[in-house]
Amino acid sequence: MEPSAYPQPACGARRRARDLGIVIGRGATGPFNALTDVPGVRVGHTTVRRQPDVHSGVTAVVPDTVGPRTPLPAGVFTGNGYGKLIGTTQLTELGTLETPVLLTSTLSAFRVADALVGWMLQRPGCEEVQSLNPVVGECNDGLLSDIRARPVHEGHVRAALDGASGGPVAEGCVGAGTGTVALGFKAGIGTASRSLDLGGRRCTAGVLVQANFGGTLRVLDRTVPPRSTGIDADGPAPVEETGSCVIVVATDAPLDARQLTRVARRAVFALARTGAAYSHGSGDYAVAFGTRPGTGAPVADAELGPLFEAVLDGVEEAVLNSLLAATTTTGFNGRTVPALPADRLLAALTDPAPPQAR
Repeated sequence: MEPSAYPQPACGARRRARDLGIVIGRGATGPFNALTDVPGVRVGHTTVRRQPDVHSGVTAVVPDTVGPRTPLPAGVFTGNGYGKLIGTTQLTELGTLETPVLLTSTLSAFRVADALVGWMLQRPGCEEVQSLNPVVGECNDGLLSDIRARPVHEGHVRAALDGASGGPVAEGCVGAGTGTVALGFKAGIGTASRSLDLGGRRCTAGVLVQANFGGTLRVLDRTVPPRSTGIDADGPAPVEETGSCVIVVATDAPLDARQLTRVARRAVFALARTGAAYSHGSGDYAVAFGTRPGTGAPVADAELGPLFEAVLDGVEEAVLNSLLAATTTTGFNGRTVPALPADRLLAALTDPAPPQAR
């Protein structure tokens, strides 16, 4: 199908959910509504495109102080384990993160892990390090990219790590989200944050998603299939048994590894709100880390409710932002996946007809 058969986004920057008046939950966001609202956390992307067949890349989540000598408390949760999350066993066993978290394409994950190890060994303080646990997640971008080409190389990884910065985070078809597809639309990277009171402390929770999963989009409890936005439902899409989502959560709340595992679990649960199918072939993972190790007693478990709510809302919003920021993409073998048209989404949300009638 020709790309012009799909509704195209208007010229100029794509708008995020809140720009459209779509507000998820009751909590306040951080200043950038991004993972980088958590102090000391930076994000970098390298986008790898070779038209028409390669649409891939790498995204780096870089905590300022992380290292094998200065690990951060962390937890991981697997919703469905059909995927590669390198470094999971040691992270689970020790409850610590000692490298940045990188996201990429499935068959490039192993090169990315090797490049991350090389980059870490050259960091100050790592001169005598002999053991290192890289954490790298992946999604299969093979619908739109020649995944067998394994296009992500060491230079791309180092560029994402060295270029990581605070402030606004690029979303949509960038970095590890360049070739990903979710819920029938072009997707990619999305992010969001929440500011909250937790146990008498003001804290921030930030999330970043690499969205690439099946199901039917839900927004504000309304089902929004592609056809309701004027998109041909017969266009190319991943089969129901494929797809993945990797979620990274950061917080400056004083939590231990066990509590961060509970946070990671809620992040995967949040995908259900967006309409995720959690199919056989989907790798649904979350890594959660804290940026304040050794800062006193952890927050009491009974007081974690607001943080759980913040993460649930943040993930839901981040997935929607990943869709709204993405643009229609034509890739491998001429396949085209349409972007979610913002104007038609808003029309679908105000349509008085019940979902089954559309």
